[in-house]
Amino acid sequence: MPPFNVIPYVPQTITVHLGPADQPAENVTVSFPDYIKNVASSEIYPTWPEQALRANILAQISFALNRIYTEYYRSRGYDFDITSSPVNDQKFIKGRSTFENVDRLVDELFTSYIRRVGYVEPLSARFCNGTTTTCDGLSQWGSEALARDGYDAMEILRYYYGDDIELVTSAPVQDLRNSYPGYALRSGSSGEYVVVLQTMLNRVARNYPAIPRINPVDGVFGPQTERAVREFQRVFNLAVDGIVGRATWYKLVFLYVGVTRLSELTSEGQTFTQVQAPSAGVTLSEGSSGPAVSALQFFITVLGQVLYNFPTLNIDGIFGPRTRQAVMDAQRYLGLEPTGVVDTDTWMAIYDAYVRVAETLLAETELPLTYEEIEQDALSGQFPGYQLTYQG
Repeated sequence: MPPFNVIPYVPQTITVHLGPADQPAENVTVSFPDYIKNVASSEIYPTWPEQALRANILAQISFALNRIYTEYYRSRGYDFDITSSPVNDQKFIKGRSTFENVDRLVDELFTSYIRRVGYVEPLSARFCNGTTTTCDGLSQWGSEALARDGYDAMEILRYYYGDDIELVTSAPVQDLRNSYPGYALRSGSSGEYVVVLQTMLNRVARNYPAIPRINPVDGVFGPQTERAVREFQRVFNLAVDGIVGRATWYKLVFLYVGVTRLSELTSEGQTFTQVQAPSAGVTLSEGSSGPAVSALQFFITVLGQVLYNFPTLNIDGIFGPRTRQAVMDAQRYLGLEPTGVVDTDTWMAIYDAYVRVAETLLAETELPLTYEEIEQDALSGQFPGYQLTYQG
């Protein structure tokens, strides 16, 4: 699933360009924890109070994950994820030694990051030293002073980034992946990648009104989507063929990130997932296919990753025996009759559970939780509502 519709993850590795992006330099690939250990040991002092170290490390993790989530450099055609230049990114020194207390804290924190409440993407948590340079983000020396005054890490972060941030813990760790599906999308294509394509086109069209809007966003690459793609390609001087290959996809990612400011502190925020649910009275069962099945498989897979009760599914839009078994497992867990058929009640139960799990993953809480705990948290108002759009 492409990056703009899923909960962010921690990559196992990150590729660093050892210089400014537009200058030739070596690329090195290191594990993500080792990258953060290097950055933290290069940017801050190990003698600082622990709460200052924690605040700075969380900011460094969040900033790096934002670069991954937005494909900031990959969408510009580069073959790396971040640079070693502190002017644009974070200081990284190849081969440097790191500090024991920094290593310990990174090992504890590397699956945590900060984000704005109600947003999905990791915060682009910019920072500066606060003495020779100043910025709108965190002051490194200022964080040290606040820690000595008794502030804890989150209080320090909220001092600089605002009260509307929260800590995400236990983010999933997985191989680095590209948002591009690996094949061209064209007339007749369907599924979750088309949903993302349509959503990005519609958002970019708000800034470039020559691009026609797609309504509804249904995961089907039909005449509306082809017209929007062709106009997008015309506006941005791409080959006008109505086919979304790698060049068109990443130009769209680049524009989408730009107009939503996802890589900035002032981000518009990634807050929604749009899918086309079955209309009233329509059921999904073994043999069904299409974008609604893809959405179903995605929701169940996310639930399975958190609750460990459902099998991981290939999100292929085909309702086969494995999907049927996963639906039955989900129905049992949600207190429904395990028919393996997705009627409106089953769809909404699975969808609502997904919404609550998504919100829980983005809050300060330990995982896994039982469905009853998630339900109770939602009913108690602890989580005010994950902003997802349900159609149908």
